[in-house]
Amino acid sequence: MKNRSRLHVPKAPARPGEKPDFSYVHLSPAGAVPRPDVNARSRDIEYLSTELVRVLDDAGTAVGPWHPHLDPTELQFGLRHMLLTRIFDDRMQRTQRAGKISFYIRSLGEEAVSVAQCMALRPGDMLFPSYRNQGLQIARGIALVDLMNQLLSNTHDMCKGRQLPVMYHSKAGNIFSISGNLATQFPQAVGWAMAAAIKGEDHLAASWIGEGSSAEADFHHALLFAAVYQAPVILNVVNNQWAISTFQGYAGGEQRSFAARGPGYGIAGIRVDGNDFLAVYAVTQWAAERARTGAGPTLIELVTYRAAAHSTSDDPARYRAKDDQEHWPLGDPIRRLKQHLVTLSEWSEERHESLSKELEALVAASWKEAVTFGTMTEGPRLDADLMFEDVFKDMPQSLERQRAAMRAERG
Repeated sequence: MKNRSRLHVPKAPARPGEKPDFSYVHLSPAGAVPRPDVNARSRDIEYLSTELVRVLDDAGTAVGPWHPHLDPTELQFGLRHMLLTRIFDDRMQRTQRAGKISFYIRSLGEEAVSVAQCMALRPGDMLFPSYRNQGLQIARGIALVDLMNQLLSNTHDMCKGRQLPVMYHSKAGNIFSISGNLATQFPQAVGWAMAAAIKGEDHLAASWIGEGSSAEADFHHALLFAAVYQAPVILNVVNNQWAISTFQGYAGGEQRSFAARGPGYGIAGIRVDGNDFLAVYAVTQWAAERARTGAGPTLIELVTYRAAAHSTSDDPARYRAKDDQEHWPLGDPIRRLKQHLVTLSEWSEERHESLSKELEALVAASWKEAVTFGTMTEGPRLDADLMFEDVFKDMPQSLERQRAAMRAERG
């Protein structure tokens, strides 16, 4: 009897009721991965796409060639903004559960991805985030009140009530509008980077998607154009192991790393410990220098874990093991950076507790201010006329008639 081929269906390592299992995650020892020259050819550094760049060891000591040697004040800045992101997230999660906002997405366990990468880039670099990158907004100094106004869709909403919650943007902060359509920001970032190169600027673009979104065609379109035109862009795949309820194996993570897709296009690909603030900073800095010196784009896979639900509409207890985040082998990014600072004698439990209270007070005060501009249930409310603006340069007569009818009905 002839052998028959069988369809392979990826299997999650642990389902509800089972013991968490992360044995599938390939780890490299801290400090073990060599750091190549930024101008190295992608074909000569393919090992970066299969190994895992790590700087912090289990004792909180920075080791190896990727150690960025940041000043303690910079490390404290990073810790502050990661902690602020987490406290903000926690408050907004509870606010949604209380029915005061309609929807929210936390970045619990992934704070180093946004904060460390933002710090490694320049203010003039354009950021094309996903919906779990609120740390970019916070690290670039966007006021918490502005983020809260968007979540409330109130009279000071930056999106004028036209977007889902968490779909922030900032022209002043060079942060592009977030789209609910997955992966659209990848080709947009490449196009922006190509334009910057055409204009002779030294700015680059950086974009983020989840590993599940790498299955979208936009991911491949972006890599092709970035490779062909050597665009100064950093393309980040945040591999947090789960795309809503679907394990990363369904996006192809079982076969090879997501970073390994870069060399297939002639792009440098690199895996990094996404919960290691120093490693994330160093890898992003390396990729940025590579882009600015004309060596081309970089595809970074940030290996991390989504410690919370995908969103307030999700219940992870239905598809993955209970308390699995506590068994994640790369730990918690905030605790790890805190431990490193304590090791350097530049931090303490007392200072950490004091900072936490300070940031909690900041978040509370920001919310108190935000609700004065309106909520979902109480005024003031957005002017309905706004829906007719910012669409056409010259408003069509059909819309003029609709606006006139609306105004007449309102009296």
